[in-house]
Amino acid sequence: MDESNELRAWLIALRTPGLGAGRLREALVAAGGRIDAALALLRRRTAMLDDCAAAWLDAPDEVRLAADLGWLAEPGHRLLRCTEADFPPLLETIPQPPAVLFVAGDASLLLHPQVAIVGARGASPVGLEHARRFARELALAGFTVTSGMADGIDGAAHEAALEAGAATVAVVGTGPDRVYPRKHRALAQRIVAQGALVSEFPLGTAARADHFPRRNRIIAGLSLGTVVVEADLKSGSLITARLAGEQGREVFALPGSIANPLARGCHRLIRDGARLVEEPGEVVEALAPAARALGVELAVRLAQPDAPAPGRAGGWHDDPEYGRLLAALGHDPATLDELATRSGLPAAALSSMLLMLELEDRVAGLPGNRYQRLP
Repeated sequence: MDESNELRAWLIALRTPGLGAGRLREALVAAGGRIDAALALLRRRTAMLDDCAAAWLDAPDEVRLAADLGWLAEPGHRLLRCTEADFPPLLETIPQPPAVLFVAGDASLLLHPQVAIVGARGASPVGLEHARRFARELALAGFTVTSGMADGIDGAAHEAALEAGAATVAVVGTGPDRVYPRKHRALAQRIVAQGALVSEFPLGTAARADHFPRRNRIIAGLSLGTVVVEADLKSGSLITARLAGEQGREVFALPGSIANPLARGCHRLIRDGARLVEEPGEVVEALAPAARALGVELAVRLAQPDAPAPGRAGGWHDDPEYGRLLAALGHDPATLDELATRSGLPAAALSSMLLMLELEDRVAGLPGNRYQRLP
């Protein structure tokens, strides 16, 4: 099955009314991971679906499918499928994982160690500054900052990461061709150019209230940890934090004044077991082991030889991949892409490895996604 026909089959499945990611994944399992066989299975079992779904499977809208395929044919656009080796492994472990992700930008960033920064849309000036500081320092420490491109804390976090010369990931609650809120149209363009904009919703999907909790589970699921900067007691950020906790990820919360209503959500999180943090370095230190474990898993998943084993005596010091990376760094600054070419290691694994070397003061992160070996 060629790529065009396979993409078309995926798009037919994704646009089937009422099917959903869970039932699509079940069909894929039953069909041995083949989307064409999964579609054939669904067509034979139309009694499981309603009349609209059966009608769509029998005669899908070719104009709509052509528009979808046209979008995917554009440079930097991709339909990342759960059957592919580079589908984010962290998402496979969450309840109700997505079957696909529409990506505009660099899809490999979804394999990098990520930290979610979320908070109130109507954030205070102090909260916005905290979000910028945490995003900037976490980005410079080697983490990819992930958020939801909403107004307030989300937007401030994305902008700070971009201004630091780093990449950022925005997970949105609309189709990948829509921007919500509209005021973030320019920000969305910068994110696509320097990072990745991600959605599980097909093209043309408008913003709806029930889409945002679904988006939040992906933000939490992609990230090793979630930092909540400001949130009132009804904030959607608390949903993201709850989902992160249920997924077994770290949850961090910044404390605030007891007179600030936007601190109450963070205080509740802290009472419920979230880590109180005041400095970005505390987040880096807490997530470093998970970042290293992710690098190990990716090296194995992407079939790299001699992948380091967790807990190996001597840590990275005895690891041949780290030796290759240090040799590839040389004496002049190099970008992640240059290091991947020189070392032969995948960029996703390199990101976690560079983070470990930064924590050991062997490498410094520089603006423009460049790295410098330290003496």
